[in-house]
Amino acid sequence: MPELTNPRAERVKAVRALAGRPARARSGRFLVEGPQAVREAVRAEHVRVHDLYVTDAAAERYGEIVSAAGGRGIVARTATPEVLDAMSADAQGVLAVADQVDVGLDDVLASRPRLVALLAHVRDPGNAGTVVRAADAAGADAVVLTRESVDLHNPKVVRSTAGSLFHLPVATGADLASAVAALHDRGVIVLAADGTGEHDIDDLLDVAGAAPDGVPDLAAPTAWVFGNEAWGLRDEDRALADAVVRVPIRGRAESLNLATAATVCLYASARAQR
Repeated sequence: MPELTNPRAERVKAVRALAGRPARARSGRFLVEGPQAVREAVRAEHVRVHDLYVTDAAAERYGEIVSAAGGRGIVARTATPEVLDAMSADAQGVLAVADQVDVGLDDVLASRPRLVALLAHVRDPGNAGTVVRAADAAGADAVVLTRESVDLHNPKVVRSTAGSLFHLPVATGADLASAVAALHDRGVIVLAADGTGEHDIDDLLDVAGAAPDGVPDLAAPTAWVFGNEAWGLRDEDRALADAVVRVPIRGRAESLNLATAATVCLYASARAQR
């Protein structure tokens, strides 16, 4: 196709509009920015990619992305750097438009998950995306976002997942109490991560697989609930969990970043389950 050269073209404006939630809601599509995320999107058979835009330089540098897209019948359109910049300041020469990829909670539960990250009132897009990435790295089966959490398809969330959004199911719009009840019905224990927790995660690792009565067993199927960056979990949210677990602070730091704490918890469960 002819190279796109006009930064003010209607197509360019339509793509740029997907950075906003109203356009995403109307179209059911979202932006995938940067070579890492786009590479994973075009490789994922379950992800429907509608458009792929690359600069000439990016097409040469990331030829495997163009080839993978072509193998799925996705045509890469070349565009000038000015056009890509007008579409997205974070494209790094590679940009795609895809159908939104969230799934229903029932779909997550149908797979009999053993490790789930449940985000309650998580509003910071960078933290939410990094938890999805950490869950993917730890081998979790799914991530669930409550309806009060950030929009999964916010561009910063998508970038922060570094492509992991296309590797594991992510459910959105869940009611926390209902999600916890559904997990319990399927034999999944629910642990709330909070700095005031009665249980130390290191102690739980020591007894994983042989935990005494009254002590949560990290080797069992587990869902971790992570709260808001600023105020953590509300009292009523903590009360839904089977136990509240803290990550110990050994040094002088006041606290851990939400995504960092989530990574510690998810890897602890992954180790215990292994």
